[in-house]
Amino acid sequence: MNPEDRAWEVVRRAFEDRTPSPRRKIARDKLSLAIVTAALFVAAVASPPGRALLGSVREAVGVEQAQPALFSLPAQGRLLVVSGDGPWIVQRDGSRRRLGDWREASWSPFGRFVVVSSDNEVAALDPQGHVRWSLARPRVHFPRWGGSRTDTRIAYLTGSRLHVVAGDGTGDVDQNGGPAAARVAPAWRPGARHVLAYVTTRGRVYVVDTDAGSLRWRSAPYAGPRTLAWSRDGKRLVLVTRDKVVVFAGAPKPVLTRFVRGVVGAAVEPGGSRIALARARDVLLLDGRRTERVFAGAGRFTGIAWSPDGRWLLVPWAEADQWVFVRVEGAHRLRAVSNVARQFGGFPHVETWCCAR
Repeated sequence: MNPEDRAWEVVRRAFEDRTPSPRRKIARDKLSLAIVTAALFVAAVASPPGRALLGSVREAVGVEQAQPALFSLPAQGRLLVVSGDGPWIVQRDGSRRRLGDWREASWSPFGRFVVVSSDNEVAALDPQGHVRWSLARPRVHFPRWGGSRTDTRIAYLTGSRLHVVAGDGTGDVDQNGGPAAARVAPAWRPGARHVLAYVTTRGRVYVVDTDAGSLRWRSAPYAGPRTLAWSRDGKRLVLVTRDKVVVFAGAPKPVLTRFVRGVVGAAVEPGGSRIALARARDVLLLDGRRTERVFAGAGRFTGIAWSPDGRWLLVPWAEADQWVFVRVEGAHRLRAVSNVARQFGGFPHVETWCCAR
């Protein structure tokens, strides 16, 4: 029985066990019942289960004692976020730089540049927001940058067509594969070889070698695909659907399938094996077949991001207008920042926490 149910059970039993009284004493008895009920509720709150209940009520409207602004990040690295005001880079010391009127954004490998898009344009920027090159293309979305420090590629969608262009903006190629699902971003496998995973409109995962122009493998179809993410070593590929988490290891047959409903964001631990899953009301860590809940609250969580050192998770909490930083190493701790929407011209989507220096 959870804490809320225990507290309610205490109050309900007190009410049911009361002694019936004559009608003329009803006012006095109502007062007595109110006093008894209040005392029982105070006792329940004072107990360990009661404290848990009180904590859940507090978390339902946001984390108490949150900082009024983002003064610093709890770990090394930089954030890339996108609000209705465009993309922003957030430094470790809390300083922010807006990159312009773009709709989407993604880091290049190692955080040297940012690829951005608008409705009909894809462009590369430096971290100061200066345009290095741009291409006019129709219905651009989900630009993603992969590769090594010296040889990179950018994938993006135009409608359902998957395109790949060199990091310097040259050699734009339509991959001519199966039509891509409009709501799932492609994902580059980390490493020098330019291997890309994407989901087709039929729910199949395709893994393609864009250098050779060949298909490495494709999966069976999955209903309701939402997210693709690679492990940092490139050995595992995670697919999140509306009710499953599926892990592939270099072949179309998955090595792990877990039924988890309602996932809105997923990220693989940097340098590790755990998968962080954000659902609308809680955050889970999936480690093989073991699942741990590390944070919960009412409202709506909108994504998840690991710190580069793998010690913290950033949970954007839209209803509370907060960012919650959850320490996942050792004893769990929270750091929270309020008034997020005001600082970014709207509550932002967190793309990546990147590139510790």
